[in-house]
Amino acid sequence: QVQLVESGGGLVQAGGSLRLSCAASGSSVSINAVGWYRQGPEKARELVAVMSRGGTIINYADSVKGRFTISRDNAKNTVYLQMNSLKPEDTAVYLCNLGPSRATMTRFYWGQGTQVTVSS
Repeated sequence: QVQLVESGGGLVQAGGSLRLSCAASGSSVSINAVGWYRQGPEKARELVAVMSRGGTIINYADSVKGRFTISRDNAKNTVYLQMNSLKPEDTAVYLCNLGPSRATMTRFYWGQGTQVTVSS
């Protein structure tokens, strides 16, 4: 049974930073594609960042490029999302996603999400 548990969300002022964590169990982050999505109020779920299985390909949404960084610690079996220069429009529930490839990962495993609220 694969489980993903996010943490690190919270309330932060605009311009601040947060680091989200996604602890995986039941499968290794090192052999999977991993990613972060978000869903804001009355908005569709959108891709924030994704890393390929080998870690050589990383994609970001245009809205977060230069501000957010995805990484993973294979020893801790954890994926991170470092978020800097946060804006009110970054307010959303952030969800961790894991799957065998970037093309198919959304069909596989999801965490329960962590709330990020950015005040102006």
